[in-house]
Amino acid sequence: MSVITDLSVRTADGGEQSLADYAGRVLLVVNTASECGFTPQYAGLEELYRAYGERGLVVLGFPCNQFGAQEPGDAAEIATFCSTHYDVTFPIFAKVKVNGAGAAPLFERLKRAAPGLLGSRAIKWNFTKFLVARDGETVRRYAPTTAPEALRAEIEALL
Repeated sequence: MSVITDLSVRTADGGEQSLADYAGRVLLVVNTASECGFTPQYAGLEELYRAYGERGLVVLGFPCNQFGAQEPGDAAEIATFCSTHYDVTFPIFAKVKVNGAGAAPLFERLKRAAPGLLGSRAIKWNFTKFLVARDGETVRRYAPTTAPEALRAEIEALL
């Protein structure tokens, strides 16, 4: 089952957020990092959120330090970085692991529903993106090299 709205995730302040709160919305779930070559994608993700948020898109950012230790900060540092450098207003959650022991259940579910190249389940780097339809079904995985603006047509089709 690839529906993710039955899961909960940890918020940046240590609380729990049910993904059921986003039921009926199109979701773009991204593992992020503040010191990555792809970090400027925060701007494109924010553009998508502002352009399509009123129509039902929510971008969900999950900081991850598993790739080159490129997200070393704590929740407050990450939030400050995102808001001051990229004016991010979409939700940024608690830091997660996306691979291996202790991987967040959300990312385990996303990887199972939308495998990568040649069927690989592992996430290869920061800014891997997963598009989730309004019904909670995972539609597609995008590589870190895929710019957020390249997702516009697929997002519009789901909205």
